[in-house]
Amino acid sequence: MKKRWIGMLLAGMLLGVGCFGCGQEKDDASSLDLETVEEQPTDNQGVITLTVWGAEEDQELLKKIISNFQEKYKSEATFDIQLMPVGEGDCKKKVLDNVLECADVFSFADDQLMALAASGVLKPIENAEEIKKNNLEGAVNAASINDKLYAYPLTADNGYFMYYNKKYFKESDVTTLDGMLEIAKKNNKKITMDWNSGWYLYSFFGNTGLEVGLGEDGVTNYCTWNSTEGDIKGVDVAKAMYSISKNAGFQNGNDSALVEGAKDGSVIGGISGVWQSTALKEAWGDDYAAVKLPTYTCAGKQVQMGSYVGYKMIGINSHSPNKEWAAKLAEFITSEENQTLRFEMRGQGPANINASATESVKNDLAIKALIEQSDFGSLQRIGGKYWDPVAAFGENMASGKYNASQLQDVMDDLVAKITEIG
Repeated sequence: MKKRWIGMLLAGMLLGVGCFGCGQEKDDASSLDLETVEEQPTDNQGVITLTVWGAEEDQELLKKIISNFQEKYKSEATFDIQLMPVGEGDCKKKVLDNVLECADVFSFADDQLMALAASGVLKPIENAEEIKKNNLEGAVNAASINDKLYAYPLTADNGYFMYYNKKYFKESDVTTLDGMLEIAKKNNKKITMDWNSGWYLYSFFGNTGLEVGLGEDGVTNYCTWNSTEGDIKGVDVAKAMYSISKNAGFQNGNDSALVEGAKDGSVIGGISGVWQSTALKEAWGDDYAAVKLPTYTCAGKQVQMGSYVGYKMIGINSHSPNKEWAAKLAEFITSEENQTLRFEMRGQGPANINASATESVKNDLAIKALIEQSDFGSLQRIGGKYWDPVAAFGENMASGKYNASQLQDVMDDLVAKITEIG
C-alpha cells in the first residue's frame, strides 16, 4: 500500500511538469511504469523539459546532437526535448513577442545580441572564461557586451567574399574589381553583387573612413557617408559605384542570380557567402574558387572592399525553469566536437579554436576566403532605419537613375534617412 501511495504521488508531481515554451502540455504520468521509476539511479533529477529553436536547415544536425546529449546525461535525468524550426534571423522577434514563453535554448545572429540582452532574456554566462578561451576572439567579442559574455559562440562564417571561375581568372586577376569587370566584359560575362541589400552595399564604405553605426541610445544611427571632408568623401564612393554600374561586366543580382548565372555560364564571379559554396562547386566543378573581396577604384586610389562579418551563437532563456540544463545543452551544442560535426554536415565555419584549426576547415576555399576577408570586416551594429534607404540607394545607383551632378544631394538625403529619429 505504501509503495502504491508513493507511486501515485510521483505521478501527480510529474503531471505538473509543463513543456516550457512549446505551447502544449505533457500528460505522460498516467502511463508511467512505477517499477521503472523506482529503479532509476538515485542521482536522477526527473524529467527535464527543454525547447530548442534552430534553423530549418539544421534540424537533422540538431536531432543528432540532442540525441547524443541525452545519451551522455541519461544517468542524471530523463529528458523531454522539443526541437522547433526557427531561423536565426527570426529569433529576436519571436523571443521578444513573449519572453516568458520562448524557447529555453535558441540560435541567433550576433546583431540581435544587444536587444536580447536588453530584454533580460539573456544574462551573462556563468563559466564565461572557459568559453572565451575555447573560441575565436572575434566570435567571443560578437557574443559580448562590455566584456561580459552573453551567449555561446557557434559559427564564425556569416560574412561574404568573392567567388570566381578559374577558367577565366588567374589569381592575380582577382585582386581588383576593375580587373575582374574588364575580363568579364571582354568575355561577354558578368560579375554579380546584390546592390539591393544594405548588408552587401556596406562593402564600398567599410574601409574609406566614412562611418555608419548604432547610436548610444541603441536605436538610432549615426552616419558620415555624405561627408565632404577627408581623403575619401561620400561623393567619391557614389561616383565609384556609378562607374561600376555602367560597366558591361557588372550585374546587380542576388544569390539566385549568381547561382543561376554560374549554371548557365553567364556569370563568372560574384559576391556571396559560404551558403552558396555547394551550388557553385557543382556549377563550376574544378574551376570553382573563392578569395577575399578585391579592391575597387575610389578617389583615384585602390580601396579594399570592406564587409560585415557575422557570427551565430546559442542563447539560453534566463526565465527557463531548467536553466542549468539549458546551459549544459547550449555548451554541448557549441562544443569542439559538435562544431566540427556542424562543419561536416552543414559546411558552417566553426567559432571554436580547435575545430577551426582542422585541416578540412583550413582547406575549405570558401571558409579560407571568409577568414581572409574578416581582417577587413566589421561587426554589424546598426539600427532598423538603415536598411530600406540603403537598399533603395543601391537599386537606384545600379539602374543609373542619378547623374554625377546629383550625387551630393543623393548622399545628403541618404544620410538623413539613415539617421532619422522615430
